[in-house]
Amino acid sequence: MNLSILLSMAGGLGLFLFGMRVMSDSIEKVAGAKLRHILEVFTTNRFAGVIVGFVFTGIIQSSSACTAMVVSFVNAGLMNLYQAAGVIFGSNIGTTITSQLVSFKLSTYAPIFLLVGVLMVMFVKNEQVKKFGDIVIGFGVLFLGLSTMSGSMEAMREEPAICNFLSSLTNPFLATFVGLVLTSLIQSSSVTVSIVLLLAQQGLISDLSITIFIILGCNIGACSTALLASLSGKKDAKRAALIHFWFNVIGTLVLYVIMFVARDLVISLIQSISSDDGRFVANAHTLIKVFQVIILFPFSGFIVKLASICVPGEDQKISYRESFQMKYIGEKVVFNPATAVVEVIKELERMASLASENLNRAMNALITLDEEDINEVYEVEKNINYLNHGITNYLVKINQSTLPIEDLKSIGALFHVVNDIERIGDHAENIADAAKLRKEDNVGISKVAQKELGEMLDMVNTVVQYSVEMFAKGNEEHMKEVILLEDRIDEKERELQRAHVDRLTKGECTPEAGMIFSDIVSGLERVADHATNIAFAIMDEKEEATAK
Repeated sequence: MNLSILLSMAGGLGLFLFGMRVMSDSIEKVAGAKLRHILEVFTTNRFAGVIVGFVFTGIIQSSSACTAMVVSFVNAGLMNLYQAAGVIFGSNIGTTITSQLVSFKLSTYAPIFLLVGVLMVMFVKNEQVKKFGDIVIGFGVLFLGLSTMSGSMEAMREEPAICNFLSSLTNPFLATFVGLVLTSLIQSSSVTVSIVLLLAQQGLISDLSITIFIILGCNIGACSTALLASLSGKKDAKRAALIHFWFNVIGTLVLYVIMFVARDLVISLIQSISSDDGRFVANAHTLIKVFQVIILFPFSGFIVKLASICVPGEDQKISYRESFQMKYIGEKVVFNPATAVVEVIKELERMASLASENLNRAMNALITLDEEDINEVYEVEKNINYLNHGITNYLVKINQSTLPIEDLKSIGALFHVVNDIERIGDHAENIADAAKLRKEDNVGISKVAQKELGEMLDMVNTVVQYSVEMFAKGNEEHMKEVILLEDRIDEKERELQRAHVDRLTKGECTPEAGMIFSDIVSGLERVADHATNIAFAIMDEKEEATAK
């Protein structure tokens, strides 16, 4: 083959891949958090999941990205396999939007898209507009790549070797294999289908029925991204990826049967709604996907069970008390930029539960002087410190990746939340130190003092519970209660300190007991302060972002 044609083809493919990546990443930055919220809210049933999956993939132009996000959701326990099946089915239709756009020959307008995008990025100060400019640039680069590839393919018609190879591609199984391998290598069925579309437009594929078999291979090859993403995940994440795989494999087998029984009818039907060979490939891609969803949707439960049979058993459950293990983030969990912050929040919620339980364990040990409880407080504190370091390091890592804009704004707040939860753990350890000192020195605490500490602890527990709920759910449901409780706890601390001084003055308690009581009351008040910080961390970040 002429070297210049080969280089032109390679350059065009490179521009196409880069443009698609820039466009997809930019869309995820601008709308990723909103799209993720849609995925969370509107996938309560499989039919709604199909619609959401179609819209989501149609917007970000990547079924692989959508499926990888679904795998992350399943891995984090935010979505079950039946909900995931609906989204995956819909994403398979959404991915055909790219080939439809390509078939309309928008390559002529690529320079205009590029110019408009560059002007938006260089001369507009609004950051949101700049991000939209990145999307437009990606769109322009994508079609510039298509134009370059189309030009090189036009020259290929003069190359006998290429023409002979493509004309010899008459075996349906070989065509499917070629589509599968190319898509597995490129990691995008949209790209390989677009290449097939350009080949058909240039008349390099004379038998249009072969394009259908290549497309079927592309659909199976597209599963490789999700399968690879699921390898480090939990069993349900692997099952979600297999749902995508089995959907395409079973759908391909059904289409094989139909093509062998009524090939001419299928070709005639698609040609009747297609103005040229390029439109034929785009329409074939869309119709194949819609048909597969229609016939397989009633059997989605069966496909979920088939995926479960392929990946049997259950994961070893990690309770929030288990030591030195991450449950939602880390090397053993699927990483996806669009869901990374959600998974961090889940891990922080787990860490907060650990710290809250440890605080109550320490307070119990202070009264009962139970040696086992005291020792367990220290062990759990080590686990809290481990989570602190692990989550902090993970936040540093994801801060350097391509996160949705809204998520990127919340990273600073998440660093503060980690620190506040860790400080609550430190106060539990301080109380355990006091319990140990009390036991060693035989320091007594009066029933009145015990009652007062219990009342204050109840208030602190409530504010911690409300604060963690506010942070984890991102809503303001308990805002008034948190503000009122924080003020009441401040007043309670002053009230108990005055009562403590009165007891000391009257000789009703020893200086050693008084010192322990005063330190613990102050510590509980600081725990309430840290809890309030947690409640308003994300809220403050949102207000700051709005002000900007």
